[in-house]
Amino acid sequence: QVQLVESGGGLVQAGGSLRLSCAASGRTFSTYPMAWFRQAPGKERDLVALINWSGDTTYYAESVKGRFAISRDNAKNTVYLQMNSLKPEDTAVYYCAARNRNDGSLYSTRGYDYWGQGTQVTVSS
Repeated sequence: QVQLVESGGGLVQAGGSLRLSCAASGRTFSTYPMAWFRQAPGKERDLVALINWSGDTTYYAESVKGRFAISRDNAKNTVYLQMNSLKPEDTAVYYCAARNRNDGSLYSTRGYDYWGQGTQVTVSS
């Protein structure tokens, strides 16, 4: 059974930092891209960042570019999201996503087959 387990969320003041982790079990995703999405109350789940299988290519949403960094450790089957200079508008539930195929958009929730349970990030002003 495949599981993605996120950790590292919490409450932080504006300008602070958090590091999210997503540990996968049940299969390896070392040959596929992985991603972080987020969903604020009343809004759709949007892509925050994604990383290719080797970790040498990344993509960021414009709203987080220069502040967030995605990375992965394939030996640990884990992906990370370092979040710096956090803003109140970053408040959301953050989800880790993985796939075991090479078709489908990487920028849409439909492109992913496995999801974590989500971790709450709250940034106070």
